[in-house]
Amino acid sequence: MSGTLLPSRCAVTESADMARMDAAARHRIADYYERGLQRGYVRGKLATDPVYAAAAELIAEHPLPLLDIGCGIGLLGQYLHAQGCVPEYLGLDHDQRKIEAGLRALHRAGIDQSLQLRCADGTTAQTVRGHVALLDVLHYLSQERQRAVIEHAVRHLAPDGMLIVRSVLREPNWRYQATRVSEFFLRISGWMRVGAQHYPSADELRAPLEAAGLQVTIRPLHGHTPYNSYLLVAQRRR
Repeated sequence: MSGTLLPSRCAVTESADMARMDAAARHRIADYYERGLQRGYVRGKLATDPVYAAAAELIAEHPLPLLDIGCGIGLLGQYLHAQGCVPEYLGLDHDQRKIEAGLRALHRAGIDQSLQLRCADGTTAQTVRGHVALLDVLHYLSQERQRAVIEHAVRHLAPDGMLIVRSVLREPNWRYQATRVSEFFLRISGWMRVGAQHYPSADELRAPLEAAGLQVTIRPLHGHTPYNSYLLVAQRRR
């Protein structure tokens, strides 16, 4: 890996503690969603998935508008708004069902004027420039499509903006195999309309970003899950 984008260990610990969300706030966000299964999903994700606190920790260092590609039901936007660390948020997803569920939740939360969700393709040009998030999106795309989305995301970065990617990486370990099994059941359950297409390697993600002049760091972000998840952060070299 080249360079680093993370603050010192003490600063990381302090900001990570600030980024974590207490149980009352998690339940409050979950209650904005209308279906029992959705509320349970939201509570579980916010309680066990470390990606929300990791994103909040990074964005809080440099608050900028956020473009969230593959936003699903808008959970990252809800989290960041509750933590007070995003001045503007636009979430995009091609699944109309999830966008509609997310919009209803934003309305119940009373923040539908502050956060936006749109049903749109991940390579549709937007006016927002700032940070860009791609969380658990890339492996649902072909290898060629992954590169197109990454290139599109880079074009939406502000000069000080970060590309924040959480992705499963293709590696010869048990976590990768566990991820593949989980994705199979997500597909047959109907939660995901499209199954996994291509699991990238670390080098596949790093190469085009470094070619675009970005500094890249990649670190494990498993949390309390069995999945082979990593956090990639890319930012222009200074």
